[in-house]
Amino acid sequence: MSLQEMTLTEAHGLLRDKKASSRELTEAVLSRIEDVDGKVGAYITVDKEGALKQADEADARLAKGEAHPLTGLPVGLKDLLCTEGVKTTCASKMLENFVPTYDATVVTRLKEAGAVFPGKLNMDEFAMGSTTEHSALQTTRNPWDLTRFPGGSSGGSAAAVAADLCLASLGSDTGGSIRQPASHCGIVGMKPTYGRVSRYGLVAFASSLDQIGPMTKTVEDCALMMEAISGHDPKDSTSVPKEVPAFRQLMKEGEDKGLAGMTVGIPAEYWEADGVDADVMKAVTEAKATLESLGARCVTVALPHTEYAVAAYYVIAPSEASSNLARYDGIRYGMSERNGEDLLSIYKTTRSEGFGDEVKRRIIIGTYALSSGYYDAYYKKASQVRTLILEDFKKAFSTCDFIISPAAPTAAGVIGEGADDPLKMYLSDIFTLSANLAGIPGMSVPCGFTGNGLPVGLQLLGRHFDEATLLKAAWHFERAAGLVGRRPAL
Repeated sequence: MSLQEMTLTEAHGLLRDKKASSRELTEAVLSRIEDVDGKVGAYITVDKEGALKQADEADARLAKGEAHPLTGLPVGLKDLLCTEGVKTTCASKMLENFVPTYDATVVTRLKEAGAVFPGKLNMDEFAMGSTTEHSALQTTRNPWDLTRFPGGSSGGSAAAVAADLCLASLGSDTGGSIRQPASHCGIVGMKPTYGRVSRYGLVAFASSLDQIGPMTKTVEDCALMMEAISGHDPKDSTSVPKEVPAFRQLMKEGEDKGLAGMTVGIPAEYWEADGVDADVMKAVTEAKATLESLGARCVTVALPHTEYAVAAYYVIAPSEASSNLARYDGIRYGMSERNGEDLLSIYKTTRSEGFGDEVKRRIIIGTYALSSGYYDAYYKKASQVRTLILEDFKKAFSTCDFIISPAAPTAAGVIGEGADDPLKMYLSDIFTLSANLAGIPGMSVPCGFTGNGLPVGLQLLGRHFDEATLLKAAWHFERAAGLVGRRPAL
């Protein structure tokens, strides 16, 4: 096995036992990026000099016996996480040359653990999209089939992990933007409970929905990353002061008992939804049988307001985006176009040239929904539906420990096939966005492949701040499914 193919856990053992150095591991990843990323297009910025410097510092820590499980390991960062001295573009012309003067809290925490950052990863512009085709800077391709997209908006983060261009990565999830690309690329992705992970230094899309989370090769690696990035942050007013569980330890407790005593919720609203590919449902149904073979008991639960989730989300998210992106006017933030005859001309030029079509579409929708005379009819009503969706989950979790469903209705699509159909893109998040509206944790774990060899993900949803249950169930499932180590041929 090549160094860059290793999981975080495997690589940590290698460095701990002094069978390899962080510099050797980092050089292997950088070489892989140089050889392969021209085909995949996962990275917007590669920071070779910075990564090698961090690797040397990690080796010094390792030599002193100060190793954290992430010390010296290359982790990619979605390009909306602020990184001091390294460009943070949000895959937009608006921020194409923006270099932050500070780090996001999650970046700081990974730095403190000694992680190495090879660079910044491609995404849909300002995280608005489900395919990563809406990046203003480049197209990312799915490593399993280069004619297909990797999902979005964290498509670069997912593709980089799947293609061994980093050992793990961070993405962000506003309506499924970690779980859906994780499913399409055959990796593990987790959206933590809202408030579990600090959003300080995350360039905002929809502030009440955004959450940063890990994208990894295995469930154990996901648990390791969660331990590193979670925790209260006084810089983020939405960060919740809860103790960070020992996720890896809790995940393996009672290992010999499997999932005995656990109850799995099967929502008819998800399992009988229209438009789900037959191969996807076959893989998810087989995953359900695997969970039962591990001792879990399946029960039917009701999520009756699911049918309104897409409509509610696509009022709330664009409304918050409209507010958050108002600052990009060429005066306060964003590319500066000062050749206009007056202030309004500067605003128009900056925003028309700086934003892509999908960003403009969502700003217009959000501005309309918040406008005088329409706020009560749209945003207020969507917020009420959001509360009903939350109550649905609370009732469901009174009878089950976690809920399962497909992570996405189909496997990865062909690049360009849905470019002129935004509604099709919006509906691709039908299984994931309810978790963001409710603020609950969710994750995607590989559960099989379609007939033409494309990955399928199983989604697990849990109670607020109960990521430990999801990780435990996913870890047992992963071992039983035997899919770890399957990787695309590039």
